[in-house]
Amino acid sequence: MKKFIIAFLAFTAAFTSFATEPNLSGKTIAFLGDSYVKNHRRPSDETWHAKAATNLGMNYVNCGRNGSSIAFDRTKDGFGPAMTERYKTEIPDSADYIVIIAGHNDADYLVNHSNEDLWNDFTKGLDALLDGMQNKFPNSRLAFVTPWAVDRAGFQKVNAQIIKACGQRGIPVLDMAALGVIDVNNPEFRAKYFQGTNDTAHLNAEGHNLLVPLGEAFLKLIAIK
Repeated sequence: MKKFIIAFLAFTAAFTSFATEPNLSGKTIAFLGDSYVKNHRRPSDETWHAKAATNLGMNYVNCGRNGSSIAFDRTKDGFGPAMTERYKTEIPDSADYIVIIAGHNDADYLVNHSNEDLWNDFTKGLDALLDGMQNKFPNSRLAFVTPWAVDRAGFQKVNAQIIKACGQRGIPVLDMAALGVIDVNNPEFRAKYFQGTNDTAHLNAEGHNLLVPLGEAFLKLIAIK
């Protein structure tokens, strides 16, 4: 909880100097991603991003798909094309804000296939996704949210690359791994806040509630950047 308070204060401090907070009411926000967005086996309206958008009066669009990857086509596995293709047809042109929440499945894919050439495919895919979205949605504000700090090989490297690529393009990042609000590697924490004790990706409703204030602060932050 202490880390949560520190993280929340850090984000709120970014816009408290403004005379008024940004008015996001009526704005459209789309979330592109994997099961972090889709919310796996639970309704999407239980997610922190749906609740944050609703609290801010925004029109919420969920473009999440279980198993989806940034860079790798997983159609044969039943998880559909990569986000490098999905964004072209799934995100409405009217979106004022677009938030990408992804990377978990890419990290697992890279580890499971143990092919060094795939790392280049991932970095090129990530670059293509960000550049393509900036070109297709020039009037939309883009932002990115990283996966949790999952204690498995590949996650730290993938998160670092996401932060680097977004930094090169001026895209704000909410680094969930670094903030440590979600203690994903703690079995007791997962038992209370995840959709299953062995689940390392999907929060339950109570888990999502932990992130609502932080999520609202982040959405306000990208609105004033």
